[in-house]
Amino acid sequence: MKNFTKGLLKENPVLVLLLGMCPSLATTTSVINALGMGLSAMAVLVCSNAVISALRKVIPSKVRIAAYIVIIAAFVTIVEMLLKAYVFSLSKSLGVFIPLIVVNCIILARAEAFASKNSVWQSVLDGLGMGLGFTLALVIIATFREILGAGTWCGIPVTTMGYRQNPALIFILPAGGFLSLGLILGAINLIKGGKRHE
Repeated sequence: MKNFTKGLLKENPVLVLLLGMCPSLATTTSVINALGMGLSAMAVLVCSNAVISALRKVIPSKVRIAAYIVIIAAFVTIVEMLLKAYVFSLSKSLGVFIPLIVVNCIILARAEAFASKNSVWQSVLDGLGMGLGFTLALVIIATFREILGAGTWCGIPVTTMGYRQNPALIFILPAGGFLSLGLILGAINLIKGGKRHE
């Protein structure tokens, strides 16, 4: 259970370890995009962790990274094809960031640091925890950006009509991704700092 929960908060890939910044900033302009990206990465992470763990004693150490990338790329291709077949609008919205899951450092890092050294079940739990932590972080960032930048949440209006007509557009622009992440990380550090001093 510890392998599952550590990815949610203590070792959150985005909010603590600061991994996967490219998709975290690029796909969080809306909560729907963030959920799509997070769940896609989680599916790849869980499946690749399971396969890498199952094959850890078979893969020669000299080619392990190349083998991990091939395994990860196979699952990314499956996820991309499923998105194009069943959720085409989301696939189109996420664009190149779905194929780029192959080189997402969160997935490769978990393959090397955890799946290659632990059982299949432990690796699946680790993948689920890290994947949910990644999704949670993306949704938090996207919620902040979408409400402030468009006045909506999941496309549903949550602010006054006046605000929606003149939102703080910077939050849905690239600079807004950095600004939002900085504000969220600052708030997390403030909360952590307050708990240490008590």
